[in-house]
Amino acid sequence: MTTPHSLLLVGCGKMGSALLERWKHSQAMQRFDIIDPSHIQKNEPNIFWHKNSETLAANYAPDVIILAVKPQQLESILPAYKLRFAGSTPLYISIAAGKTLGFYSHHLGEHVHVVRAMPNTPALVGQGITVLCAAPTLPASAKKIAGDLLKAVGSVEWLEDELLMDAVTSISGCGPAYVFLFIEGLIKAGMAAGLDEHLAKSLALQTVSGSLELAKHSPKSMEQLRIDVASPGGATEAALGVFMQENRLHQVIKEAVLAAKKRSKELS
Repeated sequence: MTTPHSLLLVGCGKMGSALLERWKHSQAMQRFDIIDPSHIQKNEPNIFWHKNSETLAANYAPDVIILAVKPQQLESILPAYKLRFAGSTPLYISIAAGKTLGFYSHHLGEHVHVVRAMPNTPALVGQGITVLCAAPTLPASAKKIAGDLLKAVGSVEWLEDELLMDAVTSISGCGPAYVFLFIEGLIKAGMAAGLDEHLAKSLALQTVSGSLELAKHSPKSMEQLRIDVASPGGATEAALGVFMQENRLHQVIKEAVLAAKKRSKELS
């Protein structure tokens, strides 16, 4: 497979919709078919909606199949795709959390080309990060296709050891929720300190956004950037003393990430 010309998107929730919105402007892709029983959409010039796979044309053979349904749905729907596309060689890309490459080999066949992808919700604004992994036997051309498709919604990293996907899930997959929780806490603390909600939210959002940009572009470590903000005996140092007492913030973050990793492994 070189450049894909047709893509079948199975499931079009928030992540599927974000991907489709970016992909449909691709000049290379000539046809998109979307299977989603909950969506009632009008067909566009090269976008066709279906309630299920049974309404696909008999000779339809997409270059790429994106599996964007809930993980618990996969076991019941994959046999139909194995049967339907047994005579072709599509590249399957799964963004369903937790399901291993072995799971797909079992349900689709050992020689099927499959890539696991773990995107995160900032993909909705084109600022996500997606971690991909595949069997060592996956052709380089298929890896390039998968990487190029996911770069449409942010940056891409490849993982050689699939066992680390649960750790990836606990950091980047779940991570936006941790950040939103912290921002939520800043807003509430600002209001407790006397600010109105609008100003507290504006200060919190821009402070986090600006700090991230500084962290990305500075050669300094996170530790040094933190130290640079805190004047000895100042207000920042007083706040950091609360966060860092007995290393409790780092310890809570570590416990949270390990809990997410454990749960991700249980769901596989």
